[in-house]
Amino acid sequence: MFFDSWHDLVRILIVGGLAYVGLVLLLRVTGKRTLSKMNAFDLVVTVALGSTLATVLLSKDVTLTEGLLAFVLLCGLQYVVATASVHSPRFRDLIKAEPSLLFYRGRFLTPALHKERVTEDEVLAAVRSQGKAELGSVEAVILETDGSFSVISGAGDSRADTLRSVHGFADARDAATTT
Repeated sequence: MFFDSWHDLVRILIVGGLAYVGLVLLLRVTGKRTLSKMNAFDLVVTVALGSTLATVLLSKDVTLTEGLLAFVLLCGLQYVVATASVHSPRFRDLIKAEPSLLFYRGRFLTPALHKERVTEDEVLAAVRSQGKAELGSVEAVILETDGSFSVISGAGDSRADTLRSVHGFADARDAATTT
């Protein structure tokens, strides 16, 4: 239970070291985007790479070559999807979610909160985590495509250009200007 053989430990050291070096080299070749967490797809690839590394390290049934091929496959698919997303708006819309506006200029946007399954308390926690003590100092809170919250400080009557691609912004802006 605590120790089977020196052979197993040596295998982990050798295969683990080589798999790690192979993964690092592959990540350098495929670029920074491979491990970004810009959306849910990116997060899945990152987790899958970690899971694959663990499997290569600990499973005697998976060879180093099989593990390296799995790394190449995952990084290659990530590269293809990211490239296609950049060049094809239709493909980008198919695989990527939109960020969602949850709070805007003093109002919680209840339909958006319900749609995204987020509570007001979770929005307040995101605001606090940004060091804000008052909602009056917050222009907007956005649920980003990777599941993180962005808290935008009060901008007053500015156009809030960074919110233009956020789902629900146009409606919330129009509602805020008519009330």
